[in-house]
Formats: sequence, C-alpha cells, structure tokens
Amino acid sequence: MSTLDEIKTALVSLDIPQVQRKIRQALAESLGPATVLDEGLIAGMKIIGDRFKEGEIYMPEVMVAAKAMHAGMAILKPLLIGAAHQVKGTVVIGTVKGDLHDIGKNLVVMMLEGAGFEVIDLGVDVPPEKFITAIESHHPQVVALSALLTSTMPQLQATVRQLTPYRGKLHVIVGGAPITQQYADKIGADGYAPDAASAVDRVKELMAGN
Repeated sequence: MSTLDEIKTALVSLDIPQVQRKIRQALAESLGPATVLDEGLIAGMKIIGDRFKEGEIYMPEVMVAAKAMHAGMAILKPLLIGAAHQVKGTVVIGTVKGDLHDIGKNLVVMMLEGAGFEVIDLGVDVPPEKFITAIESHHPQVVALSALLTSTMPQLQATVRQLTPYRGKLHVIVGGAPITQQYADKIGADGYAPDAASAVDRVKELMAGN
C-alpha cells in the first residue's frame, strides 16, 4: 500500500495520529503537499462523505474524520501556501437571520473543506447584508444558506431575494431540516441539498454548470 493510500485509510479509520504520521512520511518521501492533500486527505473525505450519504456512518464519525482532516491540514497548509495550491472554489455559508442552529451547517463546512473548497463561514443569525459584504469581499462561486426552523424559512426567502443582483456571478444553495426541493424551487434557489454530503455534490455540480 502506498503512503497516500495509508493516509486515506487512516482518515477513513478515524485514526488522527496515524493521519499525521503518514502525512509526515509522505512529505519525507518528497511527495508534494498538493498531492498529499488531493490523493490522501480529500480522497479519504470523499469515502467518508459517500458512507455518510449511504447511511453507513453518522455525524459523530464524520466529525472525527473532519478533525483528522484538519489535523493533517495543519501540517500541509504552510507548505501549500508556498506551493500555490489551487482550491476548487470558494463558498460563503451561514445560517440565516433569526436562526441560531449550526450543527448541520458546521458539518457542511467540514465536508466542503474536506473536498478542497475554501469556505467562508459567517456563523449563525446572519442578516442578508452580511452575506452581501462577504460576497463583495471574497467573490465566491456559491453562497450556501441554512435554516433549521420553519419560522426562519421566510428569512431564507428574503435573503435569496436580496442576493438577486449577484446571481449572474454566483449560485445560491439552500438546506436545513424544514427545507425541501419544492421550497428551494419556489424561492428561486439554484440548488438544494438534504444532507452535508449531498451539499458537496451539489456545489460541485453548480460550479461545473449543471
């Protein structure tokens, strides 16, 4: 088994110390940090995402895998900066105004980062103006809006509406417990995802123009 495969296996096995050890070994073998990220960590997180989507693992396992990913990134990030590693895209994400729930959003953030995206996490209770400021500052390809309460669904719709002037340059994806594909279509969102792994797939599809 190659060192890259061992990194992937360690991540899927949720073995954080082994992930770190194998990344250091890969770097000692003169494997580039971008290769270690793409073929080790991101490849492992894809397996985690697929298993989560199929119901083979659950949120606690995904969160440990994300910690392993971040532990590995702590080693690679200084090297990636020097290597000019190209991220796959930028996503601005937040839970809409009036809603303080963040567990689902945080899981989406972890999965997107694990897939190689730069994620600008605005947190919870985010007014439309804050999304607009982030769009103008970071120029994302996708904005992800979360609402976990039926009472904040109208705010989701209002936020989508206020992002209209930017829609030619970016896509808007929505999600959360009360949200459905039908509701996403109704409020004019470009995409909907029922879970974190599906959110990653939908972001990739939108960036590919599908």
